[in-house]
Amino acid sequence: MKTLSSRVLRALERFNATYPWDHNAHYHRWILRQLPPRFHDALDVGSGSGDLARLLAGRADAVRAVDSDPVIIAQARNLTPSALPVTYLVVDATAEFPAGSYDVITCVATIHHLPFAQTLARCRRHLAPGGTLVVVGLSRPRTPADHLLGALAIPANAAMGWLKNKGRPSPRPVSMTAATRSADMAFGDIVREAGKVLPGARLRRRLFWRYTLVWNRS
Repeated sequence: MKTLSSRVLRALERFNATYPWDHNAHYHRWILRQLPPRFHDALDVGSGSGDLARLLAGRADAVRAVDSDPVIIAQARNLTPSALPVTYLVVDATAEFPAGSYDVITCVATIHHLPFAQTLARCRRHLAPGGTLVVVGLSRPRTPADHLLGALAIPANAAMGWLKNKGRPSPRPVSMTAATRSADMAFGDIVREAGKVLPGARLRRRLFWRYTLVWNRS
């Protein structure tokens, strides 16, 4: 079974390399649906090449986008029209966020690189009253439900890659992102720890090896 799983994963990696698509960007429109039509300040933690930050800028008066990788921040600046109200900063989010209070904080495929509870507590401190925190994260599969959802994601992932690339192989990466590592926390642990820091947070398992967290500060 382990050998079969390894073979499936290798085949999936080869397919994704041939028909690449951005699993994180898949959730960007969903993130926007969790947010008000207009808001003042937004913070995007782990902003990468700035795709989500540029979408947030369509609704925000000001967006601060932070990432620890200066190379990817430089790329994000080059990709962002000067008219958009986005400021890119090289920031080590394990230490602190940019000073200020934000109506919206987003964090996509980043929090598993950071101390989980401490990062949620930092988001809570920086979120303005009435503000919204949205996290799209990765978790380590542990339960039968986790493994079932992962199995269902394999054909869905292949179909999505085929459709997004219109059936044409492409060696070009979808977007530049920082190096990633596997998640350490299982979904049940994430729910438990999040509940301690953010009472009332709404968490759901999602397709494509992701989960979502939404919390509104009263």
